[in-house]
Amino acid sequence: QVQLVESGGGLVQAGGSLRLSCVASRSVNSAKTLGWYRQAPGKQREEVARISSTGNTNYADSVRGRFTIGRDNANTINLQMNSLKPEDTAIYYCNVRTWDYGEYWGQGTQVTVSS
Repeated sequence: QVQLVESGGGLVQAGGSLRLSCVASRSVNSAKTLGWYRQAPGKQREEVARISSTGNTNYADSVRGRFTIGRDNANTINLQMNSLKPEDTAIYYCNVRTWDYGEYWGQGTQVTVSS
């Protein structure tokens, strides 16, 4: 089992930046993938960014070049979000997938971007 706790969300003006953090209850260095998803009101949850165990990263087209996923340490995943747009407004969730088909989610953190 892995518990995930996100933080760093908030209200920011368009063009601003936020840094989200996700702290895991144990090391996630060996996880298959670490990722961030988001869900806006009335929309399906979508993948924003993902990093594999080998360090390969993938980004949604809508955030590529503006968002960066990384690891602070063995227990912490971050998402640096720059040049934020109102359409980035959503609840952001941390996700961990393990090699034994486990999948874990955090409770989410709200990001609101005003125009």
